[in-house]
Amino acid sequence: MSFEDIKALLVAKFGADIIVGEETSGLQPALLIEADRITEACLELRNNPDTYFDFLSCLSGVDYGTETNRFGVVYHLASIPYKTQLTLKISKENNRELADLPSFPSIYSVYRSADWHEREAYDMLGIFFEGHPDLRRILMPDDWEGFPLRKDYKNAEYYKGIKID
Repeated sequence: MSFEDIKALLVAKFGADIIVGEETSGLQPALLIEADRITEACLELRNNPDTYFDFLSCLSGVDYGTETNRFGVVYHLASIPYKTQLTLKISKENNRELADLPSFPSIYSVYRSADWHEREAYDMLGIFFEGHPDLRRILMPDDWEGFPLRKDYKNAEYYKGIKID
């Protein structure tokens, strides 16, 4: 199934508002999905016998910078039997306050491999995934303050009395 066929399939199933844009330049085209509908889009792409994207190969959090105050998530799906790949992207604005984390639906219920990927995006960027069964730090210590991959992150000078270079 081609990129255009997949796009048409999603529009036919959910309506034109599920796709907010597309990126066709670069090595792999991407569909920009309405953020709150990512779980249902992934479920359809996994369960539909014409697409059968049965494998979430990567999920990455993105901080688009302090100028835009936008956070996003990039999903790389693969269909092993059809030898096809698809990139989906979601994003939304956020005020960058640590008390108000950017929030997106979890796709853990569709792809179990999203478990640690979503935890890493939470740990490194402070992206909260609604409905994740165990969203907690995975790389940093539990008491670490801040999110190290944010564009506005300031390195701590000390951690538990130990100087950090």
